[in-house]
Amino acid sequence: MDMEILESPPALSGALGGAWSLRPLHASSFCDTWEASQGTLRLFVKSAPRAGAGQLRAEADGLRALAATGCIRVPQVHALTDLAGGGAALAMEWLDFRAPDARFGARFGEAMAALHAHPCPLEPAGFGWRGDNCIGGTPQRNTPLQPASWGGWLQFWGRSRLCPMRDRLPASASALREAVDAVIERMPDLFSDGYQPRPALIHGDLWQGNWDMLADGTPVIFDPAVSCSDPEAEIAMMELFGSPPAGFRAAYEAAGGRWPSPQRMKLYQLYHLLNHVVLFGGGYAVQALQVARALA
Repeated sequence: MDMEILESPPALSGALGGAWSLRPLHASSFCDTWEASQGTLRLFVKSAPRAGAGQLRAEADGLRALAATGCIRVPQVHALTDLAGGGAALAMEWLDFRAPDARFGARFGEAMAALHAHPCPLEPAGFGWRGDNCIGGTPQRNTPLQPASWGGWLQFWGRSRLCPMRDRLPASASALREAVDAVIERMPDLFSDGYQPRPALIHGDLWQGNWDMLADGTPVIFDPAVSCSDPEAEIAMMELFGSPPAGFRAAYEAAGGRWPSPQRMKLYQLYHLLNHVVLFGGGYAVQALQVARALA
């Protein structure tokens, strides 16, 4: 995207407060990113054409929801504005990160436990969110579902997570589709230990590329795909492609957080593996099939 497109709309100039110098950073599959500067002030800006505008709007909503809890640091949203042709631009505070120190994991664990213990912001309380968003580049259905109980959660995870992802699998993945159906049928057995899921606001896509540390040691999370879900689903994602930093689990559990059982860990990770099959194919299909068959 040409820089003049970002600088020209009066809505953006008004939201940011005057003329800005923009330096292009990098492009992803749905947006471009920029460093916007005005004197000593800097902002991190994402811009997207019509196809990606909804994803930016959902990201801004998720960041504001996480910030409203007061539990975990996220980039502050400075402006969200429409661009010509149906696109959008999201301007956030510029954050300078540092390499995590030895106590980072403990601070991060405490902050995430506080987030997961925070009252569900949906009214009436239930699973889902006030709007759909994206997990990676894949649409994520968040239609709220009540009751906020064991049965409500199983319905939500089946209807709004596993089923939509199954339906996006390529036609060649018939064995994986059948295995996912078998997992959905068996889900009640995976909660036979008496665990009662409750809705909590989760980041939703918390792999290690979506957290970092400020110079003062504060943990920061970004690029959310929020929903009100079982907090164990958050932990499962953190354990899928890598692991939480040292000290995270002990601090998280000490602050009241709960680690998933091995079977529920796989159940929640299956969703993200299916998403990687949809997005990238390749060996993820083999891995997803192995996990699904182990659960079924």
